[in-house]
Amino acid sequence: MKNSILTLIFSSLLINICLGYSNPNEDENDFSLEGVLELFQDSENLEDFETKLNQEDNYISNLDLNEDDKIDYIKVIDIQSDNVHAIVLQIDVDENESQDIAVIEIEKSGEATAHIQIVGDEDIFGEDVIVEPFEVESSQGQDGGPSSEEAFVKIVINVWGWPCVRYVYHPTYRVYRSPWRWGYYPSYWRPWRPHPFNILVTKRPFYRLNCHTVTHRRFVGAHKVYKPRRTHSVTVKKRHSKTVVVNKNRRTKTVKTKTTTVKNKNGKTGVKRKTTATKTKKTRNGKVKSGKRTKTTKVKRKKKN
Repeated sequence: MKNSILTLIFSSLLINICLGYSNPNEDENDFSLEGVLELFQDSENLEDFETKLNQEDNYISNLDLNEDDKIDYIKVIDIQSDNVHAIVLQIDVDENESQDIAVIEIEKSGEATAHIQIVGDEDIFGEDVIVEPFEVESSQGQDGGPSSEEAFVKIVINVWGWPCVRYVYHPTYRVYRSPWRWGYYPSYWRPWRPHPFNILVTKRPFYRLNCHTVTHRRFVGAHKVYKPRRTHSVTVKKRHSKTVVVNKNRRTKTVKTKTTTVKNKNGKTGVKRKTTATKTKKTRNGKVKSGKRTKTTKVKRKKKN
């Protein structure tokens, strides 16, 4: 039985690694939603949680949204309404624009019952990327004999026992909003350079043992509270733009462009654009064919006269 449980856990881990790190060029791989939930579980309050999020050795964030070669500071902002909390993780791109990275949605459904999910922002992760913690429950057949089949089921856990959950539902709780902003950060924080992708691969799996990705929200209250207050940056959205075109022959073409500012050996700046085009079309017998093409171009900036 123990060997079966270990096999299940390690199989899930390997699957998550393969799925989660298939594309090292996307910002979605530069932020660990699973790691955020684990840090949240281990935090005493939201201020403690924000501190841990911004520690380099936790390998939670590798995001540099304004492309200044420095990791961005993550702010924590709680939005509360009755028994729901939408805890927003947000980055200031500059002094005028901010971008939500993810939102932790918590809903209390009983005297001592609460559930949690974290949803990645669509500009960073795409639509409907939802992660939640789980536990593995095993059971044997009715006869209980040595030949009975053993079943393993992932069950949604009650997070009421997490210190941070108890904290936000305490009667004396005052809604937390990070006191920091662009240009004003805590003295302990020192931004670091983004880590190479291979470092993230070796560090991040430890955050994936007790979380998995799901396809739907288990509760909608927190999402309704958060949706009208979502903050996004025009700059970040343009950088991660995605366009879908459908022509008369029922062929679809998805074009995604990522723009990066680079410097050459002489110190001059230019723009590098990476465009990925995915085509899909139906043949006469109804089968679907698809293809993917990636093109990288460099554009030199002209000097102003």
